[in-house]
Amino acid sequence: MPILEREPSRDHGKSDGLPKLPVPKLQQTLDMYLKCMRHLVPEEKFRRTKMIVDQFGAPGGVGQFLQQKLLERREKNANWVYDYWLEDMYLNNRLALPVNSSPVMVFPKQNFRTNSDSLRFAAHLISGVLEYKALLDAQALPVDYARGQLAGTPLCMDQYYRLFTSYRLPGPKRDTLVAQKSSVMPEPEHIIVACKNQFFVLDVVINFRRLNEKDLYTQLEKIWRMAENEEERLPPIGLLTSDGRTEWAEARSVLIQDSTNRDSLDMIERCLCLVCLNEPSGPELTDTNRALLMLHGGGPERNGGNCWYDKPLQFVIGSDGCCGVVCEHSPFEGIVLVQCTEYLLKYMKGSPSKLVRAASVSELPAPRRLRWKCSPEIQALLAASADKLQRLVKNLDMNVYKFTNYGKEFIKKQKMSPDAYIQVALQLAYYRSAPQVSTYESASIRRFQEGRVDNIRSATSEALAFVRTMTGENCSLNLKQLRDAINAQTNYTIMAITGMAIDNHLLGLREIAKELNMEKLELFSDETYTISNQFILSTSQVPTTVEMFCCYGPVLPNGYGACYNPQSDHIIFCVSSFRDSEESCSDKFVKALREGLLEMGSLCTKGNNPVTPSEHPVQVSNTMRNGSKCMYPQNVQYIIEC
Repeated sequence: MPILEREPSRDHGKSDGLPKLPVPKLQQTLDMYLKCMRHLVPEEKFRRTKMIVDQFGAPGGVGQFLQQKLLERREKNANWVYDYWLEDMYLNNRLALPVNSSPVMVFPKQNFRTNSDSLRFAAHLISGVLEYKALLDAQALPVDYARGQLAGTPLCMDQYYRLFTSYRLPGPKRDTLVAQKSSVMPEPEHIIVACKNQFFVLDVVINFRRLNEKDLYTQLEKIWRMAENEEERLPPIGLLTSDGRTEWAEARSVLIQDSTNRDSLDMIERCLCLVCLNEPSGPELTDTNRALLMLHGGGPERNGGNCWYDKPLQFVIGSDGCCGVVCEHSPFEGIVLVQCTEYLLKYMKGSPSKLVRAASVSELPAPRRLRWKCSPEIQALLAASADKLQRLVKNLDMNVYKFTNYGKEFIKKQKMSPDAYIQVALQLAYYRSAPQVSTYESASIRRFQEGRVDNIRSATSEALAFVRTMTGENCSLNLKQLRDAINAQTNYTIMAITGMAIDNHLLGLREIAKELNMEKLELFSDETYTISNQFILSTSQVPTTVEMFCCYGPVLPNGYGACYNPQSDHIIFCVSSFRDSEESCSDKFVKALREGLLEMGSLCTKGNNPVTPSEHPVQVSNTMRNGSKCMYPQNVQYIIEC
């Protein structure tokens, strides 16, 4: 029977031929660290930091010793930073997965006229999932090659093989990423279908035959009817997975005291994925509202319990047409999610539904409802989880904005990198309300064995020089400064994707010192280092070739999440923040972003063909979180690697 084992069995033969991730030279990283932070902290603080860094990197010092240990670790491991990075980025994080960690892909709005339409859509989607999994099982997925910077390089494919085989197990202090490993005679593969906060086992292989689309539709109809039986309904156990990781781990330890609950958890933890059949959510399904509903389900009163956040893939099909996928982020990056979902949407568009033509198995066994034994203690835990999720729902502020004045083709004509250009625009938007801050942009390092990501530090001194001229009283629209900022961003991007950025390296030095039981080093207890890792602006380019978009929440209470999707003639931005912060406001940020993009566009054309506002200005509230007014007037295929 399939068992869950700790994640290290991650070699699927898809890293063959790729080089190992390099360890950058110590002095190179220390010099770049100082360069990145010099303009972000006060001069007195920087002088102290420089003294600490110089001491750390001195010949014969502790830095040289730790560097040598990292080099030795590189020789023994396929990827020297992988485990350090995974624990630091995800498994040690105690925040709840929805909003704080799990990104979502929002599909085009569907026009379901009847409940049967949504079930047909779900059956068609599951059929595509099974086709895609068959490609993975046969290891027939073509290798990805990089585009953009340093195009043509083959990329590590390991992450794809975790899509349907991983599970994030909550722990009291640290989560565990586990992988399903099948024995010679595995149980029939199954999907968990969530409907009306109930969970059902949908076997997709019966008598060694994969169910066709008509079979799947038949089973989904049965599930819907079973879920409507109010006498059989059980408490919304899925709400527990929306809680903080420590709280969920404690609740799970209570659940598994009963054998019925253990069996139900086992079926969920070993499933291929979840399909969530959501009920109508209520609000108008604008892009922004659909993004919010995908991120948190609308809370416990709507579809917040009709989910299981620990599973990497949750396909959401709302009967009102709000559809997409929720991703537990620890097993793979956004671009892998994009490739999978693009395959599914293209499959559904290019492969008409086979419900009419397909022959169904004459008698399919009914799907099984998962049962739960809920003690008063579990009921109390559910109530607490529901309350926290509702607070999160009320706190999240989102603005999905489509900038239509130009897109990446215009930027390319200026001989500029679209990604670097947009990053500079984000710096400009933020600077118009607050000083420059540490900024995170994910950069793929899949050019290397088991590569995940490193950080592009977009808050460069060159970007600061540019935004200062753009926001000064005597505004000098200096095209050279814009190009300098874009070149600095592009150069750091190349450093990051070739394994030469500073964040993974500093993390490795810090973690190997912990392993050696060394006292906390001054470099890592220094306030500048803390500031360097407070990413108030967390950004990511997630481009798609089909109509959908990605979004996620901020990583800090006073921060922004800024995901963007550059297309030929427009750019989609998904900006998130928290309402209880007086320092952030998604509407205000989007207004500043639009204004900056227009100014940068006009600067590029030097007034010959200035970029003018579109006919559809940003429709947002001009009221900030604390009740005051925003400072801007209301009218004012393959893989693209950064």
